[in-house]
Amino acid sequence: MRTISILGCGWLGFPLAQQLLQAGFRVKGSTTSLEKLPHFAAAGIAPFLIELNATSTTGDWTEFLAEAEVLVVAMPPQLRRAVPENFVAKMQFVLDKLQQSNCKKVLFISSTSVYPDHNQLAIESDTNEFDSQLVLAENLFLSADFCQTTVIRFGGLIGADRHPARFLSGRTQLENPEAPINLIHQEDCLAILTNFIQLPFENQVYNAVAPHHPTRAEYYQQKARELQLPIPEFDYNQPSVGKTVSSEKLSTQLDYTFLKPRL
Repeated sequence: MRTISILGCGWLGFPLAQQLLQAGFRVKGSTTSLEKLPHFAAAGIAPFLIELNATSTTGDWTEFLAEAEVLVVAMPPQLRRAVPENFVAKMQFVLDKLQQSNCKKVLFISSTSVYPDHNQLAIESDTNEFDSQLVLAENLFLSADFCQTTVIRFGGLIGADRHPARFLSGRTQLENPEAPINLIHQEDCLAILTNFIQLPFENQVYNAVAPHHPTRAEYYQQKARELQLPIPEFDYNQPSVGKTVSSEKLSTQLDYTFLKPRL
């Protein structure tokens, strides 16, 4: 039975583990919460308590990576805190552990936040320094000569229990009303990741964003109406800045059709 290890079984990692189990994989999942270990075990996921920070890591990495065909790195960086974490240092620990194992394939979950808001079409080959920690972390894996890495840059994540319209509900003076949205549904995230796990790995980067890009004002006001929430108000006094993230490479090379193209 093929084994997949998922570093970070949270909002995205846990349902990915469940989907992989249904597809016949053996799955190992990590968490930083002791209370979640029985929940993982009950779901059929081999549970591991693993913690990472900028200076150290704890947990049974040897067993976590043993027999794993692919390591899925699903740990979102905490870069918007008042004091951003050193995400690059954390990922270096992961690479060090990976080098000591027999696992040679990595699926690294990244973000389209790496692209600056320059009102441009953003494709994977664009050079940028907007989110240098995340870009540097990607490059750590892509440049490692002992493993093959596929980087997936997801847009804003939404799902049945998670929608940004709820966060913006009733707010006023919101910026960038005419900027396009770049979102992706959880169902598409899981389908894309599952497809990539079963494909040959090579050092490549892919954007993953639903192909529908209405403006922020149009989209969030309409969603607020549908969800019967207070309508957010936008500030049109300043020019809008944003970007349109292209997933053409993903759609063409993976022959992928989005399950939720219009969010």
